[in-house]
Amino acid sequence: MIFVNYKNYEEGTGENAVSLTKILESVAHETQIKIIPSVQNVDTESILASTSLEVWLQKPEEILPSGISGMFLNHSMYKVENFDDLYAAHEKAIAANLKTLIFAADLDELKKIAALSPTYIAYEPPSLIGSTTTSVAQAEPEIISQAVEIARSFGLPLVVGAGIHSQEDVRKSLELGAVGVAVATDIVKAEDPRKELLDLVEGFK
Repeated sequence: MIFVNYKNYEEGTGENAVSLTKILESVAHETQIKIIPSVQNVDTESILASTSLEVWLQKPEEILPSGISGMFLNHSMYKVENFDDLYAAHEKAIAANLKTLIFAADLDELKKIAALSPTYIAYEPPSLIGSTTTSVAQAEPEIISQAVEIARSFGLPLVVGAGIHSQEDVRKSLELGAVGVAVATDIVKAEDPRKELLDLVEGFK
């Protein structure tokens, strides 16, 4: 599976967000790989009306739009202030029947968030976020392996992110035990998002 975080990029907002989502849906149907856009609240209505994909929010919201399937929590752009706040945000998501993906910046944080039993947990080292040259799969394979062991000890699937930009990154992440990847820059800001997505998908073969 591939989570695509639109962040607050111009290329992932408004009409651009709708167009990008249609590309994601086309590739998902063509390849049968699950691709999930994580979008801004302001764009959810127009995106939901234009796609059959699951649509997730990229941060907690006071008012949750109807029709969304899941929510990112504790992502680097929207770090939760403290664990109690994270617990409360997760409980609110669960009460709304949403799936959750909670991000951790290191292994200690990963252990703490795993105790919340989200749908997925993610390891995403801040130093590599946004990199177009070095990915977590290249730089920290041994940490990913440890993260996978932590996730498995809690019976949870692990997603990895930070600098993922090639099919080799995806393949390595899966070989190490992850179930999928989270990307942003590589897809959202790509000159040809479809081409980039198709390359990432090759890593699942």
